[in-house]
Order: sequence, then structure tokens, then C-alpha cells
Amino acid sequence: MSRETPESDPAAQPIESREGALGSNPLLAPAAAEADVLDAWLGALDRLAASDGREAPRTPTPPATPPEDAWPSTDALDRDAPETGPPAPIALSRFLGDETRAKLEDFLSRLDGWDRFGLSASAFAQAFPIFYALYRLYFRVQSQGHERIPREGPMVLASNHGGLLPFDGAMTVVDLLLHTDPPRLARSIVERWAGTLPFVNVFYARVGQVIGTHENFARLLDDGAAVLVFPEGVEGIRKPIAQRYRVQRFHVGFVEHALRARAPIVPMAVLGSDDQTPILFDVKPLARLLGLPAAPITPTFPWLGPLGLLPYPVRYRIVYGEPLRFHERFDADAAQEPGVVRALANQVRKAIQTLIDKHRA
Repeated sequence: MSRETPESDPAAQPIESREGALGSNPLLAPAAAEADVLDAWLGALDRLAASDGREAPRTPTPPATPPEDAWPSTDALDRDAPETGPPAPIALSRFLGDETRAKLEDFLSRLDGWDRFGLSASAFAQAFPIFYALYRLYFRVQSQGHERIPREGPMVLASNHGGLLPFDGAMTVVDLLLHTDPPRLARSIVERWAGTLPFVNVFYARVGQVIGTHENFARLLDDGAAVLVFPEGVEGIRKPIAQRYRVQRFHVGFVEHALRARAPIVPMAVLGSDDQTPILFDVKPLARLLGLPAAPITPTFPWLGPLGLLPYPVRYRIVYGEPLRFHERFDADAAQEPGVVRALANQVRKAIQTLIDKHRA
């Protein structure tokens, strides 16, 4: 086995040149993006959701030159537009139950309509019941270790990744909101290429997910957010079935940000995601040709077309580990030391693998 040179080790490269926490360089300078053609549709959606009938603020069409984050942004929102009242949940919300509805209302009551990353209170209120139904009825999520989650302040949730489609992230968002007091929203760091997908890009932003730039990561932690990362990146979601639940090599940028923000890192394990879409083989040359993170062959894809990518109804289990408070042993300058950062990332990786091995049925 050849020894990596400093030039080939991602930890030794300048932060601007490395792959991002989710794979294909989501943290690099953004490329040009097309104007958001769905703003009018989303504006209408928000107006319908406003309980008092007043119009919610709308995101204007972006200029020809996209903003720095290349993501639907609220920086240019009409701040003089009338404030909306608490958004009226869609019909499915009647099935939430009193306790869950109280959690959702508590969280929504602390949102000021929109935030600077594009999170919309009304869009979140409408989407949550759908994902709650998946959480309860489809994936039948069980979770533990909630007492280890900090009640407030910045933190980084670092998880294993799997399953092609990001249902592991969605179920973590629901679980964290349900089992924290006050309810906390996990802000997932999203792969940059997802920002180019029509409908998907705007939907992600409206429900609180954030495109992966170093600036956004730092801003989220400065805001005291709970930031969810999948340090395996695309190597996690395209693992073949023979390697399921084996944590792949980590990208390390999340450790740097945690050290700078003096934030704990909470390792967590998601069991079930590697079984939801078992990959028999990944045609990597085809994936590179198409510009996709993976070109999988599964028992149902491509034989059933896009329907073949839908997850199997496997049971999820989410386990939160003890927070790793590296910032109590290292100062912020340690973020500039590649050897230290890589060693700490390996500790997080080991903690996640230990949780998987201990709790896997």
C-alpha cells in the first residue's frame, strides 16, 4: 500500500481546493446558475398557506449574475411586505397528534417568516407532515441518545451516509425536531450539484437545507445552528452492498469549522439507509460522463426506471453519540493544522463506526 504524500492527502491541501463534505467540491466557488423560475409558484404556495390571508414575502427573480451562494436566497426579499401569521398546516397535519403538532408550532413560532438561507416557515409547515408520515409509517424510525444533544448553541451532527436518495438526512431533520426542547432544526449541508436541479433546489432551500459553501457553514454555526454533515460524501451513498455500514474515508472540512466556531461534534449513526436501495454495482465511468454522483445498478434500477430508485420500506434506527468537544482541547488555530484536523476527523469516523457496530441488528 503506497503512502499518501502531503499533496495527495485532502487534509494537507488548502481548504479552497479540497473536495467538500458531501463529495464533488460543493464548498468551492460556485459556478453560474440559472435564474429561479419557480419563485412565482412558490410565492403563490406561501400566500395560500398564510392563515390570515395576507401575502407572504416573495423571492424576486435573481439577477443574471447569481449570488455568492448560487442558491435561492432571501437577501433581496421585500422586507416591507406584510408579515404572515403562523402558516396553516395542510390537511395531513391533522394526523400529527397533539404532541407533534405542539413541537411544530413551537418551532414555527420562532421563525420570522424567512431566513437568509431561504427557509420559509409556510413551506416547512406544509412539507413537515409529509416527511412525518414517512418517519412514522414508512421508515418506522426508532431513535435514542437524545439526551446527548446540546439544547442550544452551535453544533455539528456528523453521520454515516447511504441509500442514494437523502432520506437519512430527512429522517434526521424530523427526529431532531421531535426530540429536542426547544425543537431544533438540523440544517443539512447539501451537495452543490443539487442546486442545479429544477424544483429540488428551491424545495431544499425552503425547508431549511443549505448549499455547501464554507461561508454558509460558518454563518450557520455563527447563528447557533445544528449543522448536519455526511463526511463520507458521495462515497457513502454509492457503497456497494458488500460494503454497507462500513464508513468510508472522511472529508475533514467540518472539523475545521467546528474548531473555529468552538462547537461540539455529535457523532451519530443511521441504521437502515444502507438497506433502502442496495447497490449491486456502481458504473462510475457512466456517472462521470453524466455528471452524477453515482450510476447505480440495483435490484430495481434501471429495470423499473425512476421508480427503481425509491427506497424500500426498511426500518430506520438513529443513534446519537457522546459529543466530541475538540474545541476544549484545541484552540481555533488548530483548524490550520492538517495533521490535527485529519486525526480529529478519524476520531469522529471511529465513533460513528462504533455506534453502527454496537447498534446494528
